Amino acid sequence: MSRPDLNALAALGNGEQRISLQAPTRTLTAPLERTPAELEALAHEAGERFADATAEEVLAWAGETFGSKLAVACSMAADTVLAHLASQVLPGVDVLFLNTGYHFQETYATRDALAAKMPITLVEILPKQTVEQQDAEHGEKLHDRDPALCCQLRKVEPLNTTLAGYQAWITGVRREDNALRANARLVEWDASHGVVKLNPLAAWTFDEVIEYAQNNAVPINPLLADGYPSIGCAPCTRRVAPGEDPRAGRWAGLNKTECGIHL
Repeated sequence: MSRPDLNALAALGNGEQRISLQAPTRTLTAPLERTPAELEALAHEAGERFADATAEEVLAWAGETFGSKLAVACSMAADTVLAHLASQVLPGVDVLFLNTGYHFQETYATRDALAAKMPITLVEILPKQTVEQQDAEHGEKLHDRDPALCCQLRKVEPLNTTLAGYQAWITGVRREDNALRANARLVEWDASHGVVKLNPLAAWTFDEVIEYAQNNAVPINPLLADGYPSIGCAPCTRRVAPGEDPRAGRWAGLNKTECGIHL
């Protein structure tokens, strides 16, 4: 099988800003109210039932089970395929984008391209402080001096606040990413956020994700074709050399491979 053309795909281009794009073809259903204990039990049961399921099967169940209380987390890299997959079962589904203020311009362009093409509701999550306000309180380039705190302020805390309004979230976590994600299940309990966590692409390879994007005209981040297999904030992301771990370009030179969202 030939490798998908990343360049061709790229040409497709704590507060929240909620923008409904391409009006949903149906109203999202309101789910049952569930306690944390009920959600946890549901996650464990579904984890066993869908251990070897396809991404489409997992998402179909999630759409029926959680309705409007289901959200897709999207970093606007290759995980844009999640928005496409989810929108097939839940047109108008909330797609969460953490706007840290430090993203590559290519990431913002991918966000705009995805929003223009997919029947989704883009929910742009903003930190409590702007970059300028954070600089005034903590000093400039906090990401260089204390990247853990920067991620906490600009990613973890805003997402925690937003996820409190949902029962389940969909992520682009894949087992091949790194050792910490090697045992990710398609459905699992996210104790740190108190919601069900779905990883429909857990068993997919990078090439399979890109092939899906190619076959379905899903825009992906053009940086993927420029040596960035994992894309985060611009100050903390570099190109990856051939043979390196896909996430070696994140927080390079530091003992850090995760922002904290998936820990």
